[in-house]
Amino acid sequence: MPDTKHRVAGRLRHITVLIALVVFTTAGALALYYSTITPSALRCGLAACFAGAMVACYVARHTYPARLCLAGLSLSFCVWYVTDPPKNNRNWAGEYKVLADAGVNGRIVHLKHIRNFIYKTEQDYIPRYYDADFNLDRLDGVDLITSYWAGDNIAHVFLSFSFKGGQHLAVSIETRRQETFPYSTIAGFFHHYELIYVTADERDLIGVRTDIRRERVYLYRLKLTPAVSERLFLSYVNEIHSLNSRPQWYNTLTDNCTTGILARAGARLRYRLDWRVLLSGHTASLAYDLGLLDNTMTFPALRDQSRIRRKSGAVPGPDYSEEIRRHTAE
Repeated sequence: MPDTKHRVAGRLRHITVLIALVVFTTAGALALYYSTITPSALRCGLAACFAGAMVACYVARHTYPARLCLAGLSLSFCVWYVTDPPKNNRNWAGEYKVLADAGVNGRIVHLKHIRNFIYKTEQDYIPRYYDADFNLDRLDGVDLITSYWAGDNIAHVFLSFSFKGGQHLAVSIETRRQETFPYSTIAGFFHHYELIYVTADERDLIGVRTDIRRERVYLYRLKLTPAVSERLFLSYVNEIHSLNSRPQWYNTLTDNCTTGILARAGARLRYRLDWRVLLSGHTASLAYDLGLLDNTMTFPALRDQSRIRRKSGAVPGPDYSEEIRRHTAE
């Protein structure tokens, strides 16, 4: 009986080690494959060699050299991954070439390089930027925007800050994509994209989604106190400025468009354990349950009311911000 227990315990340990090794090897190979190492042939070769070497070491695990090699490979990968630095000087895709910057002087926030592209199509646009000042005493509210391009489970989520007098500033936490890399959801789990706060005019950031891509877009007013709204805006401003000198990696799990908003909006930490953090199409539902949206009506009714409906052939004009709010209120 004791021998049977030892054999069972040994098998369980073996299975546990095997599962851990498979997960680590797979994650390591994907991290190398989706890294920013150039040329592409080199990173593909490194990913294949890493996986092959880990498997070979496991097969020969009963020998001392194989165990030493396994430990060395694992340690080398971990050191590389932890010390792999994000950068600002890459060959960025056109919409990400220019970083916004921000500074605060008393109650005035000065934003530089606010994006305001004129789009003919999603890929054909005239790049334009402008600078503007925003008075914190005139901050009037914060809107949550969710934009769907396929199904109901995945959406891009971002904020727009409203100021008295009709001034608006949209800010979107996104992957800063290089020109040679296509977008990949899986790549966002690794060191593939830097983090960028796209700071733009609503005619650009929302308009390209409603009028050019023809996505389903919803605009919800967040229920925040003036103090929380200001703190939220200033946290964005500080991060925008910080990214100019201290770039960061984007991460689908820990630092994405949804977590970046909820963490700064005063939501309780329990949102981190909610499945809707990963399925971003349900972010508005999560915000509703957290008390961050209007709860005088059911969420389905609020969702229907909040959809931005644009006429066929509409283009973002000077009154775009007023138009989308008038239509969502109807």
